[in-house]
Amino acid sequence: MKSPIFMVSRSNNTITGREVDYMIANEEEQAEVRSARVLLPTIPGQVTPDTPLESLNLNWREMDLPEKDRTKHVHRLHPYLGKFIPQLTEVFLRKYFGRGQTVLDPFVGSGTTLVQANELGINSIGYDISAFNVLLCRAKTAHYDISEMQREVLDILARVKAATQISSSQRSLTGEVIETLSISGMDNEYLQQWFATRALSELLTYRSFIETGDYQYTDLLKVILSRAARSARLTTHFDLDFPKRPVTEPYWCYKHSRICSPTGEAFKFLNRYSKDTIKRVKQFQEIRTDASVQLFHEDSRKATYPENNGIFTSPPYVGLIDYHEQHAYAYHLLGLQDMRESEIGAASNGSSMKAQERYKKDIAEVFCRASEFMPAGSRIIVVANDRANLYGDIADMVGVEVEGIINRHVNRRTGRRSGEFYESIFVWRKC
Repeated sequence: MKSPIFMVSRSNNTITGREVDYMIANEEEQAEVRSARVLLPTIPGQVTPDTPLESLNLNWREMDLPEKDRTKHVHRLHPYLGKFIPQLTEVFLRKYFGRGQTVLDPFVGSGTTLVQANELGINSIGYDISAFNVLLCRAKTAHYDISEMQREVLDILARVKAATQISSSQRSLTGEVIETLSISGMDNEYLQQWFATRALSELLTYRSFIETGDYQYTDLLKVILSRAARSARLTTHFDLDFPKRPVTEPYWCYKHSRICSPTGEAFKFLNRYSKDTIKRVKQFQEIRTDASVQLFHEDSRKATYPENNGIFTSPPYVGLIDYHEQHAYAYHLLGLQDMRESEIGAASNGSSMKAQERYKKDIAEVFCRASEFMPAGSRIIVVANDRANLYGDIADMVGVEVEGIINRHVNRRTGRRSGEFYESIFVWRKC
């Protein structure tokens, strides 16, 4: 039996309100359920504090929520595995938080909660063990002088172009003088393994200009560099998410249905993503509010949290993703502090019963600590793919009331992760 398309349950195991209680046993029944949905997909902007939890239908289809909306403005500033869509966050922020209140995300990831909270005038606080995640969140949520931001992004791009794309013969004709650089990192074993020589030289040149230039928005420049590095790795076009080893020879490309070769350059990606970043930052700055954003690079199990009005978060899944490893290129290229040994539920630790018990203890510890700093009645809203059925025990360990559970079908899985995927939204109430 598969999970119901839509379900709201209570801690006493009874169902309240309207319920679409179809249990899906086969594909034929799935089709019938989809054609007979009682509730129309929820429009995030229409949700209010009075919207009944049981009325939410979060099973958005492509026609309901196209990709351009799911990846609007800074949400696609850099690829990130395992992030939830901004509209899911918006629904629960609108229902449970008000303008001027503060939402906490102790597993901030790529910063979706922070960005959406700011859009709505809600203050936000984020914690993460990953230095890359904190860097990305800072870049997404910063205040920018748009003209200065654009000038810096285009300036460093022009300097890299002059240093790496113009031949000496061309310079002799134009009289252009190349800047003298001392580039380090060409001997880094990881970088040598995963990048062609030319691509690595272009990336390191960009990094050198960040380090030596008088730039104000270095976090944003580092994100552009990281995004370009991700695309410039010696891997197949269809396996940017989970590359296992460098690819140096032509290969059959499942994405393009033809023979492709691994990339040997990085500047074209620096150029492409610089322009895209300018556009996305401009779009977000147009709607950005003055709501505060606080970020902390800390282990959430040990943090002393500021006062807040509740939590919206998606913790790491047990045994599924190594969050440091997915951005290993950024850690090597940017020299970020690596704290992977402190990750909760890392894929490298597996999903055995022992790993699951450790995971429950760690997640419960975070929520117990965080809930000390929120008033009674506050909500803890957790998005998780709970295949191992761990969150019932976690709720008991934290000592919260389970107000509701909504199971939703995730519409779009990208790349080679195209199979069916479900996630649950647990709504807990602090007693």
